[in-house]
Amino acid sequence: MYATLLAVAALWGAAAGLLVPRAAYRLSVEPGEPWRGSCPSGHGFAGPVRGWIGSVRCATCATAVPAVSGQAADGVAGPSPDAPAAPAAPATPVTVPPVTVPLVTTAACVAVAAASGARPELAVWLLMVPFAVLLAVVDLRVHRLPDQLTLPLAAAAALLLGPVALLPGHAGSWATALLGGLVLGGAYFVLFVIHPNGMGFGDVKLALSLGVVLGWYGWSVLFVGAFAGFLFGSLYGVVLMALGRAGRRTAIPFGPFMMAGALLGLLLGALAARG
Repeated sequence: MYATLLAVAALWGAAAGLLVPRAAYRLSVEPGEPWRGSCPSGHGFAGPVRGWIGSVRCATCATAVPAVSGQAADGVAGPSPDAPAAPAAPATPVTVPPVTVPLVTTAACVAVAAASGARPELAVWLLMVPFAVLLAVVDLRVHRLPDQLTLPLAAAAALLLGPVALLPGHAGSWATALLGGLVLGGAYFVLFVIHPNGMGFGDVKLALSLGVVLGWYGWSVLFVGAFAGFLFGSLYGVVLMALGRAGRRTAIPFGPFMMAGALLGLLLGALAARG
């Protein structure tokens, strides 16, 4: 049963991960610009949901969407902005080849399945992983976390965990999850108000969904996941500075580190719940 669960999680992660690069390419635009509607050769995307769901290659010319690469704008060290930053010299580009995306998605799905086991909340985690990876890829490319993803993700996490809390075998608290979303979102909002040039409002909205997920397993898990996000982001910045690829005022995309920290907290919380 356990091996079957991991296999299903792996297949889901691989299948969903293959659909992420096209959506990431279409969403990776600067604020105020429309979403991309065609491949690099100019052919409109075809497929379900107005072409948002499909493979990495254009059905007309077989051109693959380019590797997701972006440049960190030299601004203020810390989380990525959700609005245009002041003009400055670019930092070292971050490149994520499309082939990497399904591998990361698969690994994350297998990890949460292994930690959660056959608990009802696992279905929610598996549904959220591909969207988290999509957000991370977009943030790496253009330092942006689109409202069209962050806000629905927070609402979906809260709404889906409600019925899960009524099922036998669950290992969390819906009330704590809702409060966790408010607390973590509120904490990020305070940071944004104190230092708006160093904290993007997209990070604040992302914190709502991450707080719900982490809060499901309790306040200690929420703290660990939130702290891990800041730790991962800080370590990444230190490494870039040590390599001479960034300065003290170089901005980095913070969303991926927030989600990496949340994943760590989620895994620890799920393992602790299993005893």
